[in-house]
Amino acid sequence: MLWNGTKLIFAVLLGAVIPSTVLGDSDGICVNANNQRYWQYKGKPVILIGGSVEDNLFQIPNLEEHLDLLKSVGGNYVRNTMSARDEGNVWQFRKLENGKYDLEKWNEEYWKRFEDFLEMTEERDIIVQIEIWATFDYYRDIWERNPFNPENNINYTAQQSGLPTVVKTHPTQTDNNFFWSIPKERNQKTVLKYQHKFVDKILNYTLDMPNVLYCMDNETSVTPEWGWYWSGYIKKRAADEGVKVETTEMWDNWNLAGKQHNSTFDHPEFYSFVDISQNNHQKGQAHWDNAQKQRKRIANKLRPLNNVKIYGANTGRFGNTQDGLERFWRNIFGGLASARFHRPDSGNGLGENAQAHIKSMRMLLDRFDIFNSEPDSECKMLKMREDNEAYLMYVPGKHCAVYFPNGGKVEVVLPKLNKGKYVIQTLDVRACKWSERSKPFDEKVLSFTTNAPVGKHSVVLVTAE
Repeated sequence: MLWNGTKLIFAVLLGAVIPSTVLGDSDGICVNANNQRYWQYKGKPVILIGGSVEDNLFQIPNLEEHLDLLKSVGGNYVRNTMSARDEGNVWQFRKLENGKYDLEKWNEEYWKRFEDFLEMTEERDIIVQIEIWATFDYYRDIWERNPFNPENNINYTAQQSGLPTVVKTHPTQTDNNFFWSIPKERNQKTVLKYQHKFVDKILNYTLDMPNVLYCMDNETSVTPEWGWYWSGYIKKRAADEGVKVETTEMWDNWNLAGKQHNSTFDHPEFYSFVDISQNNHQKGQAHWDNAQKQRKRIANKLRPLNNVKIYGANTGRFGNTQDGLERFWRNIFGGLASARFHRPDSGNGLGENAQAHIKSMRMLLDRFDIFNSEPDSECKMLKMREDNEAYLMYVPGKHCAVYFPNGGKVEVVLPKLNKGKYVIQTLDVRACKWSERSKPFDEKVLSFTTNAPVGKHSVVLVTAE
């Protein structure tokens, strides 16, 4: 098919998938050409793992030090909401002497922070997953000081914009008309003008950067058309500049089988990857099983499944620290494309536990061919196993790895490996230390029993020599 300029723009507006030959090959972050369940960056396959202290990372004061710490333990993945709701943050628009904002003028400090953040992450080969609309900035007490609130700017009134000045409900109630502005809904042109202005400003910085993924919202509950609109808008802007971008949406529903998620899973023409972070509210075996169902669900529409938020910390409400650490490992062992610890207090952030587990994960991936592996989705290769006791991934003819969240003892039914001998090593995850290699044993042995100490996260790696 020949694509002229008119056809190209029309396809992007509809959210079509644009052939890479049209927009040119790039070293930027994109879906892996050889295995579409994973990413590639600078032409090489890459697993995204990370953790960070905050969600709107570009607004923190010690950013460079924090990114250096992440890089030092093997992390390469952060989340960044375009949010300004925390103490010490600045908003994107200029504040006037009368206390109101002018949406025609920018706050240069906000954009300088964002630009510096993009440059620092790119220098360190850290991939940034941006959330354009920080949902909670547009509800309750934060909405009362948000520049887009008609009470807070000089550019439109509540009557002109159709926006409320007070929204007391949780975002799941979708009571803020701000998210109903697009043409297929309320077509609030006055508001949409400044929404376009904000998104265009973001893209002025990001489209030149190779390390950016785009998520439309944080935990949204609005109609699918909202996200589809902005995904198409971003794709068109990118196509106009000869750039291919990757987009997704993040829904609020903790159940990935819920109707909300259909508009992402079932529409690769709009979204080139799927963020399934809300599955990280699930625990134990259910967390694994739900993710594996989604892998099967997209078998004919292969795309990366990302986890930009992994909940679970003793300080939070969404599972304890053990839950968070287990979720991190199950995601990668389950064949998913990314895993990042959520910020405190709901996640492990980049604290000591997160640092150790990121480092150990990278130590494993340095020895394990993850991009040609398969998870043992139904745990059939592990005998004498209890729920959530152990998980296995393998590369036929090469090696397999078994993850123990909390110690245990299972019989491993080996996949068909190359003829020769097997060698076993165990990784003490918290200590970030490999055991010595075992003595080789005969490849004719089809199964063996292994165990890991109770109270420790461990990985047993079996390699064919």
